Amino acid sequence: MERTATIAVLVENEAGVLARVIGLFSGRGYNIESLTVAPVDETRSISRITVVTTGTEMIIEQIKAQLDRLVPVHKVSDLTLDGAHLQRELALIKVVGQGEARVEALRLADAFRARVVDATTESFVFEMTGNAEKIDAFCGLMKPLGLAEVCRTGAVAIARGTRAL
Repeated sequence: MERTATIAVLVENEAGVLARVIGLFSGRGYNIESLTVAPVDETRSISRITVVTTGTEMIIEQIKAQLDRLVPVHKVSDLTLDGAHLQRELALIKVVGQGEARVEALRLADAFRARVVDATTESFVFEMTGNAEKIDAFCGLMKPLGLAEVCRTGAVAIARGTRAL
């Protein structure tokens, strides 16, 4: 039985670390559905990598064990198993259209709490945050209205409550 896992990894913020992590996945044929990385502690030079992947329980356990063995890795956490967590993406969505399509696009954007960040007489660019399903649903509704382009950040996730990585 396959499942989706959101794995947070604290690593040294140095050249080549991301390549090592990606190499671990590609070398073993594991798929990365989403990947984000950013510095989280400048004084200690630590970055956080959030990887969303799918696989059987055994494969996900292998991924976590192999990540934990990489030299620049400080900590590995499977947020999907460790308890309640928040997961969000940011998307910029361009919709091109005129007349009724523009009015409908604005109405749906309001319902989904998407913000207009750019507007011309023929297009809108909406900014939206939420889980992947919400963004997918919004994009699906925008297709017949003139969806032209989508740019997504990938998932970021954090544990709820007092737990910290």
